[in-house]
Amino acid sequence: MSYPEVGKKIIVTVPSTTANLGPGFDCLGAALDLHNEFIFTRIDGSGDRFDLIMESTDGNHLRGGPENLVFRAAQKVWESANINPFALEARVKLAVPPARGLGSSATAIVAGLIGANAIMNSPLPKEKLLELAIDIEGHPDNVVPSLLGGLCLTARSSSQRWRIVRCEWHDSIKAVVAIPAIRLSTSEARRVMPKNVPISDAVTNMGALTLLLNGLKTGNDELIREGMFDKLHEPYRWKLIKGGLEVKDAALKAGALGCAISGAGPSILALCKKDNGKEVSQAMVKAWEKLNVASRAPYLNVQTKGSQFREISNK
Repeated sequence: MSYPEVGKKIIVTVPSTTANLGPGFDCLGAALDLHNEFIFTRIDGSGDRFDLIMESTDGNHLRGGPENLVFRAAQKVWESANINPFALEARVKLAVPPARGLGSSATAIVAGLIGANAIMNSPLPKEKLLELAIDIEGHPDNVVPSLLGGLCLTARSSSQRWRIVRCEWHDSIKAVVAIPAIRLSTSEARRVMPKNVPISDAVTNMGALTLLLNGLKTGNDELIREGMFDKLHEPYRWKLIKGGLEVKDAALKAGALGCAISGAGPSILALCKKDNGKEVSQAMVKAWEKLNVASRAPYLNVQTKGSQFREISNK
């Protein structure tokens, strides 16, 4: 297999994601129309060289090198395709802030996989990229919708294969995501969770997930209200988010159909109808403002195309 010439460029756009949506812990996630952009360039150097150029202040703490998550994902592609690694540069524009519960690490993984694959003219099929993405992340709820788009339910079947179900999302339902200027790592959010949960809590979540998925499919307000409820992770995580419950209460009082921690937090997702998204957004920002926490709350659509790539001409 011939290697790409030095200077070959691939641009990859990867959507943010909101995971769990309340009861869908570690299996349910949706892509949102907020994107990170990665421009990959083949550069001179050894196979462990990875140069990272950040074009936003949110990622100033991120570094290049062989341990970078983007490059580690790229190495997985080349290993699977029996390709010797080569030097890469990634120029990144971040719209998805790190450590906010919007799948920032998933965008890095997916971009690394797609970019490394595309720059070699895609030796691996998308199914293999999905498998690698889940393996690197450790759970599928962010990486799957980030790669495929839409609302995705992913579970390991009795045969131990990952099975992905693309679920319907009614176009009358919109998402408001309140993003605070505080960070919360996924590892910290996982540490507060118990090792075991009561069977009654698991049963409650199974029922809530069924209601939520049907509500999102049909646009049924009541099913969404009853389905955006969780007993597996949120009771333990709300205490990690300064003002989180106050923001949730404000969103519901402003007319949100349901409100949940986005991923591991601290961002908070509110589902609402088209006509009251502005009111919900303003209410969430004001609730955090009262506690001296700066935030923004964009009104977002579900992104259905997933990650995209194209080659950039050097001419």
